[in-house]
Amino acid sequence: QVQLQESGPGLVKPSQTLSLNCTVSGGSITTKYYYWGWIRQPPGKDMEWMGAIAYSGNTYYNPSLKSRTSISRDIFKNQFTLTLSSVTPEDTAVYYCARSLKVVVTTRGSSDYWGQGTQVTVSS
Repeated sequence: QVQLQESGPGLVKPSQTLSLNCTVSGGSITTKYYYWGWIRQPPGKDMEWMGAIAYSGNTYYNPSLKSRTSISRDIFKNQFTLTLSSVTPEDTAVYYCARSLKVVVTTRGSSDYWGQGTQVTVSS
């Protein structure tokens, strides 16, 4: 059973950089041919795919967020990290990490394993 667990600050000030970790257990982030992605859901809005890192280490980003987003991984810790710079209140959302055979994940059905999600609020 694969499990994903998000961790990071619940409150971030505007203009700061947000970093979230997703720790994976029960499976390796280097297992072919999975993608490990970040998805967020702002209050009252649909899920938004932010980006993903493949089993190979290749990264893919939502063009609308690409200039502020970076995804990296630590194979030894079996975790991957989202970094989002210059945050604004519009970045307030529940942030999820997920595993999928697809690069882009926008619905629960697109992925076989999800983290429970972590609330991030951007406020001064």
